Amino acid sequence: MKRTLFQFLLVISCMCISLNAIAQDTKATAPSATGIVIVPKLSKAPKFKEKDLSGYLLVYFKDQTQSAYFAISTDGYTFTDINGGQPVMNGAELAEQKGVRDPHITRGPDGAFYLAMTDLHIFGKRAGYRDTEFERPAEKYGWGNNRAIVLMKSYDLIHWTHSDFRVDKAFPELGDIDCSWAPQTIYDPAKKKMMVYFTIRYDNKECHMYYSYANEDFSKLETVPQKITDIGGIDGDITKVGDKYQMFYVSDAKVLHAVSDKINMDYKAESRRIDPEKVSTEAPNVFKRIGTDTYVLMYDVYGKRPSNMGFSETTDFINFKNIGHFNEGVMKTTNFSSPKHGAVTYLTKKEIKAIVEHWKRMNNE
Repeated sequence: MKRTLFQFLLVISCMCISLNAIAQDTKATAPSATGIVIVPKLSKAPKFKEKDLSGYLLVYFKDQTQSAYFAISTDGYTFTDINGGQPVMNGAELAEQKGVRDPHITRGPDGAFYLAMTDLHIFGKRAGYRDTEFERPAEKYGWGNNRAIVLMKSYDLIHWTHSDFRVDKAFPELGDIDCSWAPQTIYDPAKKKMMVYFTIRYDNKECHMYYSYANEDFSKLETVPQKITDIGGIDGDITKVGDKYQMFYVSDAKVLHAVSDKINMDYKAESRRIDPEKVSTEAPNVFKRIGTDTYVLMYDVYGKRPSNMGFSETTDFINFKNIGHFNEGVMKTTNFSSPKHGAVTYLTKKEIKAIVEHWKRMNNE
């Protein structure tokens, strides 16, 4: 009989678990109050074995804190926040605008976790970080008008390298961009590099998805961002399934779908709305149920009050089964609510044990 997530965590909390599996640079900064440690360099770690993956990590953010959170699951259905519903990534410590949004996490073939986020605090004036609603005039640059993205890399989810990367300063040839939003990362097997793709908006109206390749340290983008497709939209999410790339994205506050046999071009778009909602949605993200041929499409139902995540399942990316929202269907949360703009990746049992014990110790200190 399978253990429930609660039983699993209870067993873990009684175990003495070493966190010294990965040696880190001794010049690391002191641990943040949220539990992570920023380091200047990561030590090499052994590649993970896909057969050892047995759990899930959900990263999400909340408007109330403009910070990022981690939740774990052993079955892909019930998720528990590892820090009791408190942030593990403090936007004020990581971002130029003192806030982060739109977190995305993935694993590279090297076993590392690659985390990318939007650098933006939408309540920066209220929080005392600036004198205006946004950094630049909304009349010209529109909502947000942020230009940096946060890039972070880790092998253990505790020790991270960190870079706050200004897209416009690195690539002045892009011109006067309104914003750079919702960065995500995928491994490009042809280039043998991590590809970062994100939305750039111009003239307070024109949104397109762009791609660039990151350096090995994941501290900067090395190539001038290029349009990923002529499809207008935001919040792109790309997953390789077989020999095809499945892309979900957002247009007119609806989740749409496109397919290509190339990672960053020639996408053929469908016109139908994929998510089953009647209200506004954004931030699609796909993850696979471990050991099955079923994929889960998750999306932020931000038009719902209170906001929630919605879920659909598919095996062929043609037919999608609506499986509801968190705590309104088969998907559950145990100690948090109203997550926003989430992404899911995979963990081994050893990794789940280590991070649960780490944040348990942080909360007991």
